[in-house]
Amino acid sequence: MMPLLAAETISDYLTDEWGWTHVAALASAAMVHVALLGAFFGLPAFAGIWAERKVSGRIQDRLGPTRTGGRFGWLQSLADGIKLLQKEDLWPNAADSMLFRVAPYIVVIASFTAFLFLPFSDNWVAMSLDVGLFLALAILSLEVLGIILAGYSSGSKWSLFGGMREAAQMVSYEVPLGITAVIPVLIAGSMNLNEIGRMQSGWFWNWFIFRDPFTMLAFFVFFTVTLASNKRAPFDLAEAESELVGGFHTEYSGFRWSLFFLAEYASMYFVSALGVILFLGGWWTGIAPIDDFFRTNDSWVVNYLGNVLGFAVLLIKSSKLVFLQIWIRWTLPRLRIDQVMTTCLKYLVPISCFLFLGATAHSVMLPGKSFFFIDSGLGNRAAEAAVIAEPAQSESEVSVAHPKDADSRLALTANSTVSEEEH
Repeated sequence: MMPLLAAETISDYLTDEWGWTHVAALASAAMVHVALLGAFFGLPAFAGIWAERKVSGRIQDRLGPTRTGGRFGWLQSLADGIKLLQKEDLWPNAADSMLFRVAPYIVVIASFTAFLFLPFSDNWVAMSLDVGLFLALAILSLEVLGIILAGYSSGSKWSLFGGMREAAQMVSYEVPLGITAVIPVLIAGSMNLNEIGRMQSGWFWNWFIFRDPFTMLAFFVFFTVTLASNKRAPFDLAEAESELVGGFHTEYSGFRWSLFFLAEYASMYFVSALGVILFLGGWWTGIAPIDDFFRTNDSWVVNYLGNVLGFAVLLIKSSKLVFLQIWIRWTLPRLRIDQVMTTCLKYLVPISCFLFLGATAHSVMLPGKSFFFIDSGLGNRAAEAAVIAEPAQSESEVSVAHPKDADSRLALTANSTVSEEEH
């Protein structure tokens, strides 16, 4: 489990050492957790916004932020956040006030809750579940409900069109997303993201993207589908400025408007980290001696340093995919809505089904073989995991379960003793 400060530990300390009441201690512990989670998930979002500004500036032959926070504009995102907090929160008269206010929070909660099932390193995960991948994708798909509510409750036809487009796009692209995500599950034999990541330890050719040509193409299909699920160009039809003014968030302003973008960049990092865990080796460096040293060492200091290294590796890999998403946005033109749906239903769905069948056939005909036709050790690691999972039987249980074997062993021992005495 991820070594976070437990709320009970903080509340017990405040109650015993400082004499606080139980309710006040629990409230303070909850505030500490909210602050930690806000810093943990807010910093990547601010970093993503800053990176998008700098990358877009370079692509457009500009410098981007250069004043706030030094010559590189490190604090520009923080300054924009403070500015948005100071803005007046407005909503149109024709809007459904309750749904209009709740919709941004649904989007943010769905984006951040998916991180609970994402392992940041070998032992750093909030909730390690056997159906972690399924729950992560299911909760992330709830984001579209907030977008539909935002478009419906705004009382504007532009917002309504944006919400309808996002609903149609998400329903269509969830199919190839699920099919390509099942391919690593098929190889690893588990939907637990920790187990999928551990199956890719060792050298880099153990990564699932190098296992066979089908998984390599499946990664590119998965990455393309995640662009559409995150409403990133060229699939950003839900908020097309040239057609729908601002799409589903046209009528939003101030803090609630910023929540949509915070959720968007959080989702970018989530799908990038998910793609890294499923196909690109997760938190492993791809160098077997380094990974084996941290994986097999029993020292808690070495294990902690290994988790820190794994988190850094996962963050670097995910940041590269985020950079690729930003690069694609500022390079490719926006597609039409009919082109977006045609790309999914006529091309991506059949291709993903073909890749699934091909990966299945490769796993059956060449089990444990990577794309380089080197024994990846996948079967050995799966067997080791199965042995560890099985409860060990004691000697008494073995003797009770097999009484004849126990009697034969006693007879052999007695015969050997008699022969030694005669000799």
